[in-house]
Amino acid sequence: MSDVTIVYCRPCGYEKRAKEAAAALRRQLALEADLVAGKGGIFQVKLGDRIVASRSKGHFPGTDEIVAAVTAARH
Repeated sequence: MSDVTIVYCRPCGYEKRAKEAAAALRRQLALEADLVAGKGGIFQVKLGDRIVASRSKGHFPGTDEIVAAVTAARH
């Protein structure tokens, strides 16, 4: 099991974004992220039980933002 989990809304079509974020974390931080399908518009990146990046009204975190958030939360 990974320390990083990406929960995404499958019906909303966020799976591609989740996979891109997981690939960026693997490439830049050598971290494997668990992808968890959800619903209701969710997109959250968690480190352990802590949410470090998430979709909010009018904002969707990009891969660079997600990598930076995970990096900051690990230190």
